[in-house]
Amino acid sequence: MPASPASPSSSSSLQPPSTSTSTFTSTLTPPLTRRKMAPTSPTYDRLEAGRPSSPKLKSAKRFGWKRFALGAGLLLALVWLFVPREQQGISLPKWGSKWDPVNTPYEGKPGTDKGKAPPYEGSQGQGQDVPPKRPQTDASVPASFKTDPDPSSTPHCTKPHSPSSPLVQYALMLDAGSTGSRIHIYKFNNCGPQPSYEWEVFRQTEPRPGGGGLSAYASNPKEAAASLTVLLDEAMRVVPKDLRKCTPVAVKATAGLRRLPGSQATDILAAVKELLRSGYPFAISEKEGEEAAVSIMGGADEGVFAWVTANYLLGALSPSSSSKPTYAVLDLGGGSTQIVFAPAANAEAPPLLEGEHKYDLEFAGSTRALYQHSYLGYGLMSARESVHRVVEFMAGLHSSPSSSASEKTIGNPCLGRGMQRVVELSSSFDGQAKNVTMDGADVGGYDACRRVVELVLAKDSVCTVRPCSFGGVYQPALKEVFPVAAGRVLLLSYFYDRVAPLVEPAPEAHKGGVKEETTEVTATVDAIADLARVVCGGRDAWLPRWGAHTALMKELEGRPEWCLDLTFMHGLLRTGYEFDGDREVLFGKKIAGTELGWCLGAGIKLVGGVDVQCRV
Repeated sequence: MPASPASPSSSSSLQPPSTSTSTFTSTLTPPLTRRKMAPTSPTYDRLEAGRPSSPKLKSAKRFGWKRFALGAGLLLALVWLFVPREQQGISLPKWGSKWDPVNTPYEGKPGTDKGKAPPYEGSQGQGQDVPPKRPQTDASVPASFKTDPDPSSTPHCTKPHSPSSPLVQYALMLDAGSTGSRIHIYKFNNCGPQPSYEWEVFRQTEPRPGGGGLSAYASNPKEAAASLTVLLDEAMRVVPKDLRKCTPVAVKATAGLRRLPGSQATDILAAVKELLRSGYPFAISEKEGEEAAVSIMGGADEGVFAWVTANYLLGALSPSSSSKPTYAVLDLGGGSTQIVFAPAANAEAPPLLEGEHKYDLEFAGSTRALYQHSYLGYGLMSARESVHRVVEFMAGLHSSPSSSASEKTIGNPCLGRGMQRVVELSSSFDGQAKNVTMDGADVGGYDACRRVVELVLAKDSVCTVRPCSFGGVYQPALKEVFPVAAGRVLLLSYFYDRVAPLVEPAPEAHKGGVKEETTEVTATVDAIADLARVVCGGRDAWLPRWGAHTALMKELEGRPEWCLDLTFMHGLLRTGYEFDGDREVLFGKKIAGTELGWCLGAGIKLVGGVDVQCRV
């Protein structure tokens, strides 16, 4: 049966992309991982990362940090949020210098040309390594479904390396996230001893009120499964008919389903598997647990597969680059966020402690120790809900006992000035949902919103193993174990979606204010805060910078929480992970036409190093 992309811990090996050819068809086999300690389910089950990971702190301290954070910060937050700045007598430090992404050129360092960003200087003192480069492509070789004249064949050879293998192999990876579902249709060839990746077709479900992920259909498993038909129908269109029965398919749910109570998640997974069996001809693994074709992916695997995908496509994992810097990968989804990096291997850096955060990844004949952690409850949609709850709680302290939050408008500093949003919040006492109108008319602003975000991040949580990032989670200090010389930082998913349109506004011909060909943006961490200040300022602040970009202005007007999103992202990087404000980061979406994220790494696992049993 086909292997499913569960934990990267098989007995096979993964070969990095070849750098000797100009075509982007590189030899792939699955990554081999020896995990020192497997992630335990309680780590990924705790909501909003609000419970310390140590089992010694289970009951009494489970939500202790929330009470501590709210209690300790309540008075200060009330003063900061609701007292005019001139009456506070508080001088706030500025984390970043003003940065105008449209009108201000790069000023340069002494001796450099203004207007040009400095090149990455690599590992100083380590042989002047350069960062991984984007793979070069051969224009004569098809790099997409649209340009491929024969999807059932390949231009790279006329017969497979092994007579028992098909010439062309497809793999289907469905990402069932908290905000929507997506399918990645990967084409491989078997010209060599291991499958070689050629191109990808990507499609996602349409946005819908309340979210389009499987978890949005918590009470209706059949409807949840039916939401995937548009994606599977796309696979039927792309995969040649003769190859469908030997095309493995996997559906991996992430944070949204992890958070569903009781049997709701398992009922949905069962309905999805039945849909695959009865409605489509693709090959389905019958393994159980995380190895199953339809399952919930562990947060650790999600992060590590995203790291493998990015560094593989960027050529950072070849044998010749074993001493060169890799990319740290930070992925921001709707329900969770992940960080994965390879700590610097030098005498000055403290050793990475053993534990569930550590992956020993064997790759192309070498072993890399990775730090990884998945923060459930700190995805962008979850962060929005947490921020709204804190604001509602504080506003409730000022309301009369007879009034209810659903009957009034609440001032929310994390909405753009002059904007409103009706949000649905469930009561902490009886669980009943209620609609609350959040209003940024008078109080919208980055500085006030940042202080709410700091409460949500729970930086002062109990830290049982030091040092910690936030929420009491162990993380070695990035200044020591991942300095600039150790590699670059790549931010994915919502990081890109919220920042890229503001840094490079699109021409009017492009829908949604984002250039379709734009897949990479570079900025500093504090540049996100500077963008947030402008977005939080409302329409009057947008006009001088983006007034000429009608599509972007329309999108800003339709997203009152863009202010909250940017402020949370900056807080996550600066306060949570403690990146320096001047640290350069990259916002990525695609590399050579391939979507970044965990799916390609998992797709490699699906076809590499195993015999795919075709559907009868």
